[in-house]
Parts: sequence; structure tokens; C-alpha cells
Amino acid sequence: MERKIRVLVAKPGLDGHDRGAKVVARALRDAGFEVIYTGIRRTPEEIAETALQEDVDVVGLSILSGAHLELIPHVIEELKKRGLEPNKDVLVLTGGIIPKEDVEKLKQLGIASVFGPGTPLNEIIDFIKNNVAKLRGG
Repeated sequence: MERKIRVLVAKPGLDGHDRGAKVVARALRDAGFEVIYTGIRRTPEEIAETALQEDVDVVGLSILSGAHLELIPHVIEELKKRGLEPNKDVLVLTGGIIPKEDVEKLKQLGIASVFGPGTPLNEIIDFIKNNVAKLRGG
């Protein structure tokens, strides 16, 4: 029996708004994934360490504060320090309020996809299923 896809949903930085992250976490859980939600105001170090300790397949970063270009590189760096190479060992996604002009910058850093407000939940679920299968060699 193949193990369930494990997803870490995290809120880095000082952003205290987590309704969207909770909606996504619930949808992923309902789709059969194992979901770990860190809660709000987590440091990049905490997020990376949780990803390592929980042996997750996916790290989903929810950012509404506008600090995505400061926080995401730090999270990526912390994941790498722990031997988790984005999109090789772990799929890294982000969602929230991300200006279109920043999407390509984030992908160059190692973000597999950026999901904005109003993205259909099935689109996120399908993206994760398809890309984790590729990570696992399927």
C-alpha cells in the first residue's frame, strides 16, 4: 500500500490571516492527504525543521503579507540546509497575494507553482497528486 501524500501547510512571517490556509488544508485532508498545519507566524527555520521531521512530500506556504520575496528564499535556504532540495526531495508551493510580476522570480527560486485567491481547490489537489507522483518516480 502506497503511503498517503504528506503536506505541510505553513504561514511564514508575521501574517496573522489564515482562513485561506485552513480552507486549503481542509480540502487536502478531504482529498485523502495527510496534512500538518503549522499555525500562524512561523519562522523559515521552524517550517523547514517541521518539513524534515514530518517527512513531508509537499511544503505549501501561505503568504498574504507581501513579504514573499523575503520569506520564500529564506524557507528554501533552510530546506536545503536540511537536505531537502525543492522539487527533487519536496514539492514547494505558495499561495496567497502574489503579484503576477513576482511569479517567475519565485519559480526560479524553486517554487513549483503559485496559487492565487480563487484558485479552484481541485486544481491544487490535482497539481499536488501529479507532481508528487513525479517526485516519487511515478
